[in-house]
Amino acid sequence: MRTLQDLVRKNIWALKPYACARDEFKGEASVFLDANENPFGYPYNRYPDPRQTILKSKISRIKGVPAEQILLGNGSDEPIDLTIRIFCEPGIDNMVAIEPTYGMYRVAADINNVEYRPVNLDSKFDIDTDAIKAAVDSNTKVIWLCSPNNPTGNDLSRDRILDILNWFDGIVVLDEAYIDFAGRESWLKELDKFPKLIILQTFSKAWGMASVRCGMAFASKEIISLYNNVKYPYNINLLTQTFVSERLKCIDEKEEWVASILAERSRMATELGKLSTVYEIYPSDANFLLVRVKDANATYRSLIERGVVVRNRNSVTLCGNCLRITIGTKEENETLIKELMVNKE
Repeated sequence: MRTLQDLVRKNIWALKPYACARDEFKGEASVFLDANENPFGYPYNRYPDPRQTILKSKISRIKGVPAEQILLGNGSDEPIDLTIRIFCEPGIDNMVAIEPTYGMYRVAADINNVEYRPVNLDSKFDIDTDAIKAAVDSNTKVIWLCSPNNPTGNDLSRDRILDILNWFDGIVVLDEAYIDFAGRESWLKELDKFPKLIILQTFSKAWGMASVRCGMAFASKEIISLYNNVKYPYNINLLTQTFVSERLKCIDEKEEWVASILAERSRMATELGKLSTVYEIYPSDANFLLVRVKDANATYRSLIERGVVVRNRNSVTLCGNCLRITIGTKEENETLIKELMVNKE
């Protein structure tokens, strides 16, 4: 059984992180002459809190996870990259992921020169645990699971995720970007049971803050400490911290948005199912539908020409002739149906 130290790259474990001025000072002060800042233009003349203390305390109350077990990143892509940089030795280690899934896992692996081993999902887009285990070797540091998965939209089976968590002695990353649409509890309550589990969530989807770029990673204090050592000191700017902090007061509005999207998801599945050019609509626990059509490439081009943008997934493993359709407003969804009917004619 590998320990956390066994999994971390040796240079990272021994790393003496950069100590910024705000890390060195704790408490109240009225004069700041430590960081070579411009004394004019408050509050934007000052460097932001590198640990995002106020924002994390609010997130902690909402998520039920201690603040010291939270990392905030520039979207989820930052903790994805940090995970690979912390645990995977370039040119030596590897990581295993389900296929198809979110494309940035592979891109981040390629950037860091880490072998990426995709393992196809089964015919129901669920985890093939035997195939996952067969792909793992002594140099496998990380297994990536996305649930609900992108682009398939479905939740992965809880018992199969548990199987992987109980079997693998490395890092398991469970990406829950679409958890608010899933109708089930997050795995956050399981963090204490699995000290090598990392859970990713985001403010981009249900919270409607994609352009703000703020993602969350939840893990043990030890793993979060490693993240904090490796991340850039001021990775979340003051504008983002302030905006997200204010939006967290609007939980009721966020829940209304989720309810509206779920209702439209159900209605859209029904409406799309009436079209003769739509062959299959896959079950979704996310804010989108994966739809198999007669000719994905031709349908995509036709929609683009009419100003309607969807995601063509035809070239993705197991997703031949599939379009991924995000659930929009009722008006946007009606426009899509109308244009698909025109395309049929």
